Amino acid sequence: MDILLILKAAALGVIEGLTEFLPVSSTGHLIIFGDLLSYNDERSKVFKIVIQLAAILAVCWDYRERVIGVATGIGRRPDANRFVLNLFVGFLPAAVLGLLFYSIIKHYLFNPLTVAIALIVGGLLILWIERGHYHPEVDTVDRMRWPLALKVGFAQAMAMIPGVSRSGATIMGGLLLGLSRKTAAEFSFFLAIPTMLAATAYDVYRNRALLSLDDAAVFGVGFVCSFLAAMVAVKAFVRYVSHNSFAPFAWYRIAFGLFVLGSWQFGWVDWSTS
Repeated sequence: MDILLILKAAALGVIEGLTEFLPVSSTGHLIIFGDLLSYNDERSKVFKIVIQLAAILAVCWDYRERVIGVATGIGRRPDANRFVLNLFVGFLPAAVLGLLFYSIIKHYLFNPLTVAIALIVGGLLILWIERGHYHPEVDTVDRMRWPLALKVGFAQAMAMIPGVSRSGATIMGGLLLGLSRKTAAEFSFFLAIPTMLAATAYDVYRNRALLSLDDAAVFGVGFVCSFLAAMVAVKAFVRYVSHNSFAPFAWYRIAFGLFVLGSWQFGWVDWSTS
């Protein structure tokens, strides 16, 4: 067993788990740190899919009572039916636009300049929103109606642009549409479940030829580390955003975006393997 490779898998798993649900772009972080750790070959594509799945399952586990309650209440409880409808319509924009434009976006936009610009612009937008350009009207996920969920879904679809951040787009879009901080964050987590499961299944299908039992140990370590890190990140993030500003994430995005530009300009990171 390659201990160094195991350590790399653990590190990248933690990075994925910590950044997937924060508005800072997990994709950008995995590209940067994957290259710095020299783990950016073809096998790493499947590895990133596996650790992303772990992060999704961490949310399912963290909100397991809600998930089970909704699953068992479908068709019997109005609140469960409404919740499922909201997730479905919120998921549709990313699903439809992703199928239509995935290849185009992957070919033309998956580059350091796009990632850096998206990070910086997103950071500036967060700072603008935090200056009071939002008015919370919906204080719980249960009070959402499907037209609002659909609008948030279109905001989430912006994350198809590399560097935007799925959680960042969903949360900021939610704030602009009248959700409270906590509600926007929680709906972002719930909406991630169908969105990321579908994206993961699609990526597994596209990269199925790269799957190998020889990678089971490495992938397993990354999976566990991503799962645990995501659980910690989700709980801490909800507590934080309930009473604090998103501004620190904005400044971090801007700084990280400048770092991405530097990594590209000075050749610190090999973006050609992304």
